[in-house]
Amino acid sequence: MKAVHNHPVLADPALDDPVGQSLCGRHAPLARRIGKAATYLPDVTTFATVSPGSGPEAWEDLAALLGPGELADMFSSPADPPDGWAPVFSLDGYQMVHLGAREGSPVSEAATEPEAVVLGEADVRDMLALIARTSPGPFWPRTHELGTYLGIRVDGTLVAMAGERLRPPGWTEISAVCTAPEARGRGYAGRLVNALVTRIESRGERPFLHVARANTAALALYERLGFEVRTPVTFRGFRTP
Repeated sequence: MKAVHNHPVLADPALDDPVGQSLCGRHAPLARRIGKAATYLPDVTTFATVSPGSGPEAWEDLAALLGPGELADMFSSPADPPDGWAPVFSLDGYQMVHLGAREGSPVSEAATEPEAVVLGEADVRDMLALIARTSPGPFWPRTHELGTYLGIRVDGTLVAMAGERLRPPGWTEISAVCTAPEARGRGYAGRLVNALVTRIESRGERPFLHVARANTAALALYERLGFEVRTPVTFRGFRTP
């Protein structure tokens, strides 16, 4: 695994706070906020944020926003809560960026593959069923509203999908990349990611994504598709007091 160095776009602070930057920008209509804290609407996703560099008052705002005993999913934020916030989970991962297709990664060709279709409201039940079978990460009934989601159906059954999630300025995150067990080994995940890369770059934006450090198969796939590690991250969640 090779980390990216000295590329000018990597200094963009939007990548250091993708949840906060998304909630203040293109996802503002899907946000709820109190003071220096914000979260997505409950059926969209669980991610929350506090203003960078803020003190305990921001965490008080977040506790008021979520309510007592609720999950504060801080995604990759390094901010530490004050005493009284119980840890719920911690998962090491990587943030990866796409800086151009590697040799042998035919992004534009893959994007025209006719099996990839846009998923929407009518597909939510099938999307949730596939998520339940494959566990690629958090996905809720309205997560598809965050961006474009693509899927592949075989004999009418949704067997693979991927989509756009966080959208800090100039960037779009690729997420929910998953394939049903019986459909693996056919290149569906790579085809969908490549199609999303093409869509994102056609808007003048850059693709990025997050992956668990232990998911070596996904890491290898993303590297083949032209993604490289920008920085290690730790995904953390806490229980509000």
